[in-house]
Amino acid sequence: MQDIEKALCEIVLNHQACDAAHDIEHIKRVVSTAKQLAESEKADLNIVVPAVWLHDIVAVAKDDPRRSIASQLAAQKAVELLMDLDYPQQYMEGIFHAIEAHSFSANITPLTLEAQVVQDADRLDALGAIGLARCFMVNGQMMRPLYHLSDPFCNDREPNDQQYCIDHFYVKLFKLPSTMSTQAGKQEGAKRVKFMESFLHQLDLEIH
Repeated sequence: MQDIEKALCEIVLNHQACDAAHDIEHIKRVVSTAKQLAESEKADLNIVVPAVWLHDIVAVAKDDPRRSIASQLAAQKAVELLMDLDYPQQYMEGIFHAIEAHSFSANITPLTLEAQVVQDADRLDALGAIGLARCFMVNGQMMRPLYHLSDPFCNDREPNDQQYCIDHFYVKLFKLPSTMSTQAGKQEGAKRVKFMESFLHQLDLEIH
């Protein structure tokens, strides 16, 4: 497994990320988290490890109209790359599904334990301190303001994360723990959301 991971890491290093929040460090964090979840859940690392290394191998920006099929494109590319590396054919279907189902935008239910692990690991990286940083990086790149001036925390309006950065917490991020499949993922996700809620409380104090 070490040899295949080294080869996959090289592939990812030569891959152009769609934004700074989906760089090689994001991949490495998700790989580490996925391994922990896989060990806890007894998932097959022969599927989980290649899937997490290659889950973002096709770069599609958040505002790209192809966003909903980005994970499908990544799954197809991943299988092609793994075939070139002579990776065992028996794992390809599981790897394809794990990558295809990992994306929030794709709205695909993970049907295998391995796909659940990959999805949970990726979603955990959108939460907590690192999740805050990544959210700000992406929205800064898109030139979106941090918050709505008169109603920053969506108390009297529907959140719109196409216009405001903080709105993304309410549209997506705070919902992620409830979408996770593994018990360890749910627990860690809830813990990270509490940190994010404390950040918003402090932000509220500072802007008012």
